[in-house]
Amino acid sequence: MQILLIYHSQGGNTERLAKACLKGVKKESQVAVYFQRAFDTTLEDILKCDGLIILTPEYFGTMSGAMKDFFDRTYYPAREKEVNLPFALVVCCENDGEGAIRDVQKIASGYRLRKSLEPIIIKEKEIAAREHEVTELGQTFAAGLVMDIF
Repeated sequence: MQILLIYHSQGGNTERLAKACLKGVKKESQVAVYFQRAFDTTLEDILKCDGLIILTPEYFGTMSGAMKDFFDRTYYPAREKEVNLPFALVVCCENDGEGAIRDVQKIASGYRLRKSLEPIIIKEKEIAAREHEVTELGQTFAAGLVMDIF
């Protein structure tokens, strides 16, 4: 099993959460993980994986521009492929995170990605207290792939 963990971070908060998620994924020894920034991720990266974990900050009520760029670059070529992968989503925000979730899920449905776990929204001021939730999401997602639940 292979998981692609895609993230974008400018100030370091989402990267901190991405590393916490990576720590959780690595607890499942039967899973390999590719840890990549959104700008560096291609359709080929998606196609070699069994599941995606997406971590994005919310800027101005939507996903980061880098995450949008990733989707823009890969969406149309992906339509000709059978992507159909499970995914999980984490949003780091100052406000409510709902806009980023809405927009990522809208695009994900076009890829035919399947939401496997409920998205986690973590406000910047809550990172230290809630980082463990993202570690648990990573481990739960990896275990779900191994057990063929997703």
